[in-house]
Amino acid sequence: MQALITLVAFLLTLGILVCFHELGHFLMARLCGVRVLRFALGFGKPLFTYVARNRTEWVVAVIPLGGYVKLLDGRDSAQLIPESEKSEAFDAKPLWQRSLIVAAGPFANFILAIALFAVIYMSGVAQLPARLDTPPESSLAASLGIVAGDQVVGWRSLADDSENMAIPDGFDPVLSWNVLRWKLLDAVTGQEGFVLELRGTSGGRSFKVFKELDLPQMKPETDPFIALGIRPQIAPQSDWFKLKLGPLDALAYAAQRVWLITKVSTRLMLGLFTGNTSIKQLGGPLSIADMAGKSAQFGWQPFLAFLSLLSISIGLLNLVPLPMLDGGQLLYDAWELVAGKRISVSMQEQLQKVGFFLLISLSLLALFNDLQRYLSP
Repeated sequence: MQALITLVAFLLTLGILVCFHELGHFLMARLCGVRVLRFALGFGKPLFTYVARNRTEWVVAVIPLGGYVKLLDGRDSAQLIPESEKSEAFDAKPLWQRSLIVAAGPFANFILAIALFAVIYMSGVAQLPARLDTPPESSLAASLGIVAGDQVVGWRSLADDSENMAIPDGFDPVLSWNVLRWKLLDAVTGQEGFVLELRGTSGGRSFKVFKELDLPQMKPETDPFIALGIRPQIAPQSDWFKLKLGPLDALAYAAQRVWLITKVSTRLMLGLFTGNTSIKQLGGPLSIADMAGKSAQFGWQPFLAFLSLLSISIGLLNLVPLPMLDGGQLLYDAWELVAGKRISVSMQEQLQKVGFFLLISLSLLALFNDLQRYLSP
């Protein structure tokens, strides 16, 4: 039964995320007057095909590991376009419209993430209070005098290492441990100092300054939060509270969360190239299937939260300036904007081959990490 739930959750996850990504390309193409030849979910042999009145072919294929939108394009040597239809071709549109069509896919993933988080907040979600546990003796939190039972109620970023906190204003409320955790990730990955507003067990307020120079560095194979020393105090379910927001507040709050998660994810992704993030953290289809199955078993809210996080990751990944990805096409557009001419078809084909090799290598590495993670004793 568990295997069936995992499989269904995996297929549902990929279906939703891929559909929204490609729907972004599709809708923007139609808005810009570009004819869409095919909207495909999956690769390989078609399982279902429907041809709409506008002659767009809708396809569901046998391999559910992606999808694509095929546009009318005069630069595609396989397409013979009648003179009467050339105005509907992708290559006939101005640069700004072509860039919008390409960028619409990744941004659809961010919009989906906001919508899913908003649904969670509107329905009401249980939250663990940001009450802290005893920090390790050698940690930064311990050196600043944080003790068990202190509750974080406010957060303020520091633009510099100034300790002038005489006027305790400008603090953002910290509603839960989940909020605090992402703010800490933002500060550590961005190496930006911060101030915590604490409420002690006796009700008194205090302020703890975490200077930029004292923050632990992001390094592979190490957990910076051990050195930071801020960890939650596990509370009984009765101490948790429900966060429930109205539609507009939920959308605004969800947008803030997606922006924060996107910043942290971008830094961690860049860390793969700078050596600050371990390549062992890369996950492939087995990791996605496992997390989808586990989150689905915990309920629809954890499953939607997982979908949101994965949607953000897919949006970011597709913006990487690598041939075969949307970011690669945007890089071609940037070249055209600067040079005043398009990159040649032959050069683009060569770069596509390089991009294909790099993507396959990255996919195999992620799959290898999956096999080590789930099959090793």
